[in-house]
Amino acid sequence: MSNFGFSGSDDDSDREPNKPGDPASGAGGFGFGAEGFDPAALGQMLTQFGQMLSGMGTGGGSGPVNYDVAKKLALQQIGAAPVIRDGERTAITDAAHLAEQWLDEATILPAGAVRTEAWTPQQWLDNTLNTWKRLCDPVAQQISGMWTSGLPAEAQQMMGPMMGMLGQMGGLAFGSQLGQALGQLAKEVLTSTDIGLPLGPKDIGALLPAAVAEFSKGTELPEREVLVFLAAREVAHHRLYSHVPWLRQRVLATVEEYARGIRMDFSALEEAAQGIDPSALTDPAQLEKILQQGTFEPQTTPEQKAALERLETLLALVEGWVDTVVGNALGERLPGASAMAETIRRRRASGGPAEQTFATLVGLELRPRKVREAAELWRRLTDGAGIDGRDGVWAHPDLLPDAADLDNSAAFVDRIVGGDTGTFDDPIAELEATEKREREARENKSDGPETDET
Repeated sequence: MSNFGFSGSDDDSDREPNKPGDPASGAGGFGFGAEGFDPAALGQMLTQFGQMLSGMGTGGGSGPVNYDVAKKLALQQIGAAPVIRDGERTAITDAAHLAEQWLDEATILPAGAVRTEAWTPQQWLDNTLNTWKRLCDPVAQQISGMWTSGLPAEAQQMMGPMMGMLGQMGGLAFGSQLGQALGQLAKEVLTSTDIGLPLGPKDIGALLPAAVAEFSKGTELPEREVLVFLAAREVAHHRLYSHVPWLRQRVLATVEEYARGIRMDFSALEEAAQGIDPSALTDPAQLEKILQQGTFEPQTTPEQKAALERLETLLALVEGWVDTVVGNALGERLPGASAMAETIRRRRASGGPAEQTFATLVGLELRPRKVREAAELWRRLTDGAGIDGRDGVWAHPDLLPDAADLDNSAAFVDRIVGGDTGTFDDPIAELEATEKREREARENKSDGPETDET
């Protein structure tokens, strides 16, 4: 069996006894030799670990992901903040206002964003980090628990005093990978909902002017038209996530289902640990090389595949609905709307380095495969059941199409048009009732319980 931070294999029989703190001892100087636990080596390792965290400007944190490190590395990746001019802010506000007016004619869902702002990549990071925590913590927590539970009994006994530090090391590693990906993604995204997830504040829409300007160059269309088109997609996402109360939670719950299905190949983890020199961890460049070895890649399981299929289907339905509604609202008003929609679909399909990193790190597939099929389903449903019937399907998760329906949209449309909505006789009324319950719950929560003083 391969060792995890231990030296004591038969291959070591010809070596001289390891000296405390010798980089050759154990797994790169972790200080666990054949003679047992070495307090001096432990002290040296703790010192090195403290220096590493101090050098990276963070105390480490106690969670499964070191978000201090993640944010610092992301900001380094982003670099200098572009200056947003007043004219850009005004143009974004005006584009969103115009898009909202046109969308009123294309959907029964009212406006969801109270305002639309212009963000720098740094502001995107600040405003979306809390949501990334909710997405990443379940996965990282599951992996972190497996590291310690998967160690041999001998390893657990000898590393007892260091288990907490092992968790910090895992949080640091996960945070480093997350930071690199967030930094790259911050420079790529066009809006707060560009990857289909509700990342930013619930009632705030946002566009990133620098990325929008770069995107516009490749479309050969007037930047004003591009801005209105992207603003329409942004505010359409907010209408859906704001007025379908269960949708945001369903997305996050599906990620948690994925996390529960994670399994890891500990042989690969142990083998990688043997070659790690703690002194190298003080150098961020060396740390990045270690992380790029794929040590922290989870293994795909049937449970994960099922959860990811549900997540992909849900995100495809969101994207397809936005495509359909924006197309109906802008199609006759913006000559280049269909061309821009195709550009967005291809952009999402091809992905980028940041999306590939997230697929490896968290397992999240940020580019759902069946957006075209979902858009076709929503278009057919609009033709067959009208805008009310189409948007009424969002009244309850049980009414939504599944993966099989995306492959046979005609059958799904026939069921809805034929009145087969299960126990929901009036999906529009159900949607309105759900919104009312959510609104009352928020009001009651904000008021707080009253207490009698005696």
